[in-house]
Amino acid sequence: MASSEGFLTNEQREKLKIASQNVEVLSSSPKSPTSFLSEHHVKAPAGGKAPTAGIAVRHVRRSHSGKFVRVKKEGGGGKGTWGKLLDTDGVPTLDRNDPNYDSGEEPYRLVESTVTDPLDEYKKAVVSIIEEYFSTGDVAVAASDLKELGSSQYHSYFIKRLISIALDRHDKEKEMASVLLSSLYADVISPPQIKDGFFILLESADDLAVDILDAVDILALFLARAVVDDILPPAFCTRAKKALPESSKGVQVIQTAEKSYLSAPHHAELVERRWGGSTHITVEEVKKKIAGLLREYVESGDTSEACRCIRELGVPFFHHEVVKRALVLAMEIQTAEPLIIKLLKEAAEEGLISFSQMVKGFSRLVESLDDLALDIPSAVSLFQSLVLKATDEGWLDASFLKSLDEDGDARVEDEKVRRYKKEIVAIIHEYFLSDDIPELIRSLEDLGVPQYNPLFLKKLITLAMDRKNREKEMASVLLSALHIEIFSTDDIVNGFVLLLESAEDTELDILDASNELALFLARAVIDDVLVPLNLDEIGSKLPPNSSGSETVRSAQSLISARHAGERLLRCWGGGTGWAVEDAKDKIAKLLEEYESGGVVNEACQCIRDLGMPFFNHEVVKKALVMAMEKKNDRMLDLLQECFSEGLITINQMTKGFTRIKDGLDDLALDIPNAREKFSFYVEQAQDKGWLLPSFGSPAADGSQKSDPGSAAS
Repeated sequence: MASSEGFLTNEQREKLKIASQNVEVLSSSPKSPTSFLSEHHVKAPAGGKAPTAGIAVRHVRRSHSGKFVRVKKEGGGGKGTWGKLLDTDGVPTLDRNDPNYDSGEEPYRLVESTVTDPLDEYKKAVVSIIEEYFSTGDVAVAASDLKELGSSQYHSYFIKRLISIALDRHDKEKEMASVLLSSLYADVISPPQIKDGFFILLESADDLAVDILDAVDILALFLARAVVDDILPPAFCTRAKKALPESSKGVQVIQTAEKSYLSAPHHAELVERRWGGSTHITVEEVKKKIAGLLREYVESGDTSEACRCIRELGVPFFHHEVVKRALVLAMEIQTAEPLIIKLLKEAAEEGLISFSQMVKGFSRLVESLDDLALDIPSAVSLFQSLVLKATDEGWLDASFLKSLDEDGDARVEDEKVRRYKKEIVAIIHEYFLSDDIPELIRSLEDLGVPQYNPLFLKKLITLAMDRKNREKEMASVLLSALHIEIFSTDDIVNGFVLLLESAEDTELDILDASNELALFLARAVIDDVLVPLNLDEIGSKLPPNSSGSETVRSAQSLISARHAGERLLRCWGGGTGWAVEDAKDKIAKLLEEYESGGVVNEACQCIRDLGMPFFNHEVVKKALVMAMEKKNDRMLDLLQECFSEGLITINQMTKGFTRIKDGLDDLALDIPNAREKFSFYVEQAQDKGWLLPSFGSPAADGSQKSDPGSAAS
């Protein structure tokens, strides 16, 4: 029965009721969510038929009578429809064996998947390696396992984990951890990774201190041990301290390491024996054993026995010392060269001495060739011969030859420069003994190679840094004299550039090299050897982030500090670091006391206590002036006693007389008979052998200059 427009018949109402019931059933099915149904409504037909609201389009079909009817789920039911082949009750399911099966109709399921972090996996793996190493003590197995693990970019975290685990163990494990780090250095873990690992460790010191009460002291000892074992440069402490917050435990660790361990007398032996490892021997003991086994090998020629002895040392990280000492022995005893080459070749082929240790041994010898040449004149040519044989036979990489040419500091230098370095080392050593600046200047002038003046400055300060404060002060005083006499400002600047370019290598041998170089630079400015702008010039010739650049900045900070002049003049200690004016005042007072009735021996002791033998020419000068002013020749007795005891050298005596001679014109204004007196003193001095023959005849010179004055008098 047709319905009027806008109204539903009873039949249509019945169908709408059935459709609504079907919608409720569908809304509970995962394949037909309610939200999906509510978004797709059937529109009313144009003829004004009421819409079958809430019925999805895909479930609506037109019957043969033109009516819209709601079909049952999966195609069944409804008048005017075909219906299903099989009608079953219950929840409809998908049949995966159906040819028309579509996986897209399956409901979505969330499957959990674990996302792994490579770093977390690495940290878990190294814990087992560390625990196994602490159980077995086998360094080789630990190194092999770490190599097989791969992920070398994470090795810095291995260092942190190793030390963190050792912190809470006994001294045995702490010692084992230090030995393992030394063994892995360069061969498995690169030097930059060692630095990064220790820096990460210092950053986490605050957290470690929460669980381990004495973490700061133990970490300080690990840090000091790394410096002593040469796997960290001493400069690491300074740089790390700048990068860490001042209030952090990491800074406390560095300060403890520097004050309690690295600055202590015999600190190397103290640190190495701190954990009392029964199987651990000091570096010096290892060196003695290496020297002994090499001597025995040269005598016996038994290569297998020598390799066995090297293996039993148990210090694979120190095999570079075996290489270095073997090469030196080959140079000293040239008949032993074939045996040494045979030993090193066999050790390399067996894998006993690794490639990196072999290269490191040769590199260390290059650095000490200059000093070695003092004892073995042909050291350079012998070394070149050994390098060629090693590379030809394949147990030393050919790239080592290239590195010698590219690295200025590691280059085998020409014979002329080598000879110059040998001679200036002897000159500097003599100066440190005699305190004789004029003699040193004459020696440099006799060499006749002013183009090498920067090399002299570098060698002077390098040798002084490894001595006491007395020699450091003497080096600074000498620089002032050289700048006045024979060195140009460019020579001084270029010398400091050479010195700072090799600063990182110097820091490996001298603990506080960076600070001492900064003091030498700042002192040169205070002494008017350099001007502040020269520091900018020196800094511009160095790599921006190098140790040398940091040293220049430190020197600039020292100069800009309050009372910098006085502090820097005293930088090498009170013994020889007095300001010039202070020293002059002390000399004047002791001479006045002697002149007023003092004892000669007491005056000599006072001069000795000054601790400034390089400034004794001032004693000579003031004594002569006082003798002229007071008309008391008793001062000559003091000079005689000082000369006899060797307290004042002939060079210092000559320099004192020369200074009087140069200032005679001014002196004569206050002391009318100064020339006659001085001539008399010179005659006595020459008779007693106080003066060098090169002093000439000052009396004649003085008479020539003072003819008019003499005539007037």
